[in-house]
Amino acid sequence: MTGAVHNIAGNFHVPTPENEPVRDYRPGSPEAEAVALEIKRIGGTTQSIPLSIGGRLIETERTQQVVSPHDHARVLGELSLADETHVRRAIDSALAARHDWSRLPWWDRVSVFLRAAELVAGKYRDEINAATMLNQSKTYHQAEIDGACELADLLRFNAHYAEQIYANQPKSTQGENNYLDQRGLEGFVLAVTPFNFTNIAGNLPATAAMMGNTVVWKPSEKSALSTDVVRRVFAEAGVPAGVINCVHGDGKLVTDIALADPNLAGLSFTGSTEVFRQLWKKVASHIDTYKGYPRLVGETGGKNAVVAHVSADPQALITGLTRGAFEFQGQKCSAASRAYIPRSLWKKIKDPLAAQIESLVVGDVADHRTFLGAVIDETAHDRLANAIGKANALDSHTLVAGGTTSKDTGYFVRPTVFETTDPNAFTLTTEFFGPLLTVFVYDDADWLDTLALADRTSPYGLTASVYATDRVAIGQALDVLRDASGYVAINDKPAGMSIGKQQFAGSRASGTNDKIGSPLALQRWVSGRFIKENLNPDTDYRYPYLGV
Repeated sequence: MTGAVHNIAGNFHVPTPENEPVRDYRPGSPEAEAVALEIKRIGGTTQSIPLSIGGRLIETERTQQVVSPHDHARVLGELSLADETHVRRAIDSALAARHDWSRLPWWDRVSVFLRAAELVAGKYRDEINAATMLNQSKTYHQAEIDGACELADLLRFNAHYAEQIYANQPKSTQGENNYLDQRGLEGFVLAVTPFNFTNIAGNLPATAAMMGNTVVWKPSEKSALSTDVVRRVFAEAGVPAGVINCVHGDGKLVTDIALADPNLAGLSFTGSTEVFRQLWKKVASHIDTYKGYPRLVGETGGKNAVVAHVSADPQALITGLTRGAFEFQGQKCSAASRAYIPRSLWKKIKDPLAAQIESLVVGDVADHRTFLGAVIDETAHDRLANAIGKANALDSHTLVAGGTTSKDTGYFVRPTVFETTDPNAFTLTTEFFGPLLTVFVYDDADWLDTLALADRTSPYGLTASVYATDRVAIGQALDVLRDASGYVAINDKPAGMSIGKQQFAGSRASGTNDKIGSPLALQRWVSGRFIKENLNPDTDYRYPYLGV
């Protein structure tokens, strides 16, 4: 950037956003064949994955292997790891780029990210989907809705919402002009992104940057292959040097340095509740040294409930539990992990549900028969294996389906369902982030008590599902569970929100509920300055009440 001068005048509008169509990827289809070729190409090489600081790509001596979770002998990349010097350089680069970027007209900034959306949905679609499948063990469908569609949707809808925010101006009356200057925050924004969604990895730094901020971006090392595709998309779209600086490596190192810097303007985080609370405490410990009060935006964990009423459609419930709990191996913050089902309904669906779950294929995501790939790494596998073993040892738990794991070739966990008689069981309160669902069976007459139980059992408040055809029961559920989630699905799975239709986030231990993909999320990254211009200045200090 050479300055913020713009010689084009006009009242600009961005294109009205529409959701990117989701391709089917049926076996033998052109789109499936194209992604299969990309999987073969990417999977047959070991890429160097660099840092990106101030527009420069940096390869370091310290590296870490990036592997495919469902075939962990396959090395996909050598990831360069940042040290303290790199992190400080990234902060300096963000601060150096801030002046010009923050003063660039908003339509120039959003145009960069609209171009990125076109690249994601077009030129890079096959590569970003293939990288997401290989690196995060997502199926064709899960990679498509994540890497291509939702990232493109977020960029396009955010541009639209940005226009609305900037268009919201105060009233001016005769004799004065009033303006609202929606400034980017003073300093830099730290974006910490998770492994499980390629679209979140791109959206967090892009949202802050779109609103005039410059960013230090710490992606998860577990999804470095797909993250690097996003980095290249941003570079090709025209994100200027220093606006988004990508530093891989130890999360504690990066966050300790960034959160201690007096120029920290904000933290945008998606990850575990435990880590977010630690980061919040670090910010609090440095509060006296900051230039301002940093904005803290976090989307964290969930222990999402499916609550069924006796009037629920049995087959719809079976489908919702299967998809909601086990798509992408349950590694979604929004995945169903606990269910409350009336006894009469459970008698009808228990065996069909178990049969359906046992039929699900777990394996290589490039195989069209596969419904579940592998969990992300050995740590995740062992955590889930231990939880399954602990539940199996309890008299209060009965294994309904699944229950086996293997890590010989990949980190595989069979989709697992337990039935418990303990309403306060650890399987109903602990987030496992994997394909583990626990069902509590309640007496049909205890509907209202069960709603209250579902509300108080978990500290989280992310998503929930209510299955019922009785409208009174649906209303009762929405009332009792009013504070229990930021998103409620009626007769649908608790995961699977669509950008521009249902916005995602929750409260309680699930985060700050800033609604990713909505104007609320963008508003957090601007700081308003009201300007009054007096067109007819007063020249006499005296007011009429003085009587002179």
